[in-house]
Amino acid sequence: QLQLVESGGGLVEPGGSLRLSCVASEFTLTYYAIAWFRQAPGKEREGISCISITGETTDYAHSMEGPFTISRDNAKNTAYLQMHNLRPEDTAVYSCVAGSTCSRLVSSPSYWGQGTQVTVSS
Repeated sequence: QLQLVESGGGLVEPGGSLRLSCVASEFTLTYYAIAWFRQAPGKEREGISCISITGETTDYAHSMEGPFTISRDNAKNTAYLQMHNLRPEDTAVYSCVAGSTCSRLVSSPSYWGQGTQVTVSS
């Protein structure tokens, strides 16, 4: 089945770190730009970051760069989101999406993952 599968979420204490993974199943991630989004309970979905097909270009939403770092390893068919200094307000379901370019991901996504829960709490 053609899909994106996220992993790496879980419960972490404030100030902690997590690395999320986004693996493409039965298709090659190499041909797609990848973005990470999150959605907290009762809130709208929020864009975090996007990385180009080659990985040479990355974009971040305001205030996301620094605590979050997007990367990809095309040889492993995987994209990552490294998160540092997590706060309770970062609690959300984190999802990855693939599209032809970063600018078209939202309007014309090719694949969405199911998401992985990140909970920041002491």
